[in-house]
Amino acid sequence: MGKKMSMLLAVTALLIGVIGCGNNGNGAGNEGSASGGNNASGDSASYKIAISQYVEHPSLDATRQGFMDALIDAGLVEGQNLTVDYSNAQADSTNNMSIAQKIAGEKYDLVLAIATPPAQAIVGQVKESPILFAAVTDPLDAKLVDNLDHPGGNVSGASDTNPEAITKLMDFIAGNFPDVKNVGVVLNQGEPNAVVMTGIAEEALAKHGIKVVKASVTNTSEVKQAAESLVGRVDALYITLDNTVVEAVNTVIKVANDNDLPFFSADRDTVEAGAFATVGFKYYDHGYQVGQMAVDVLKNGKKVGDMKITVPDKLDFILNLKAAAEQGIEVTDAMKDQVQDKENNLIE
Repeated sequence: MGKKMSMLLAVTALLIGVIGCGNNGNGAGNEGSASGGNNASGDSASYKIAISQYVEHPSLDATRQGFMDALIDAGLVEGQNLTVDYSNAQADSTNNMSIAQKIAGEKYDLVLAIATPPAQAIVGQVKESPILFAAVTDPLDAKLVDNLDHPGGNVSGASDTNPEAITKLMDFIAGNFPDVKNVGVVLNQGEPNAVVMTGIAEEALAKHGIKVVKASVTNTSEVKQAAESLVGRVDALYITLDNTVVEAVNTVIKVANDNDLPFFSADRDTVEAGAFATVGFKYYDHGYQVGQMAVDVLKNGKKVGDMKITVPDKLDFILNLKAAAEQGIEVTDAMKDQVQDKENNLIE
């Protein structure tokens, strides 16, 4: 009788061990990752992530697509071993905070914030899950981290702005448009990224004796009127990575085209839509880069706070020749010569 009891206890212990290992692959393992990215290992692991995006527009959508494709390329496929909770604030600050609070109330292996407002809300609310951000202009000014090389804590990500890109574009304006004495900027003063980038542009233009004239907006519906208010007061238009303005960029393009105002932007997608020029990169690549960081956290157990904040390093001039014709711009060989990858970055 004693032997039978011993065998029964041994079998029971074995079953408990097997069940426990099975839970670690999907359930308990996820909780470990949420508190430090420790769910590393096997092909059987599954993950749950949340994505908070501020608004729908081409740059941010491309960022999200690049991020998701990086996960797919690493074997993390939604509906198979990956659950994705995606939320979009539609440029509404109340929605933005509600989304952050909802995410904070659940357990996730990783949270991605796309654009500065959701990144600020997520960092303020989410204290357990690893956080990555993308499409953020200045992580220091936004108070997301206090060190770009070693952020610490549970936050890291990628800035979508290299100050050198703004300076190069302003130098391009000064060097190729001698009649431009005033550049109009439509911006939402409530978006820190827009304020920071406008400041960099203003400083760069001032070195060439060119002034910046600002037209402020508080929401997307005001963008058209703000752009129109600059007509007759400026010789060119420029917009930053301002979510409020970019969402209504077609109205700015129309004002530029109707009034023969050269229109410059801070991102490639806006140039593809109808602005004339930028110094930029592909937001898809930006998102893919952050997706690779996510893979390191989810599958390789890397601590997010040890990951350096990255910035775009593949910068090139991007010119839209069709937009140039619409805005009365004569594109010279000197302008074209500044484009390194003419096949992809001279848009016709």
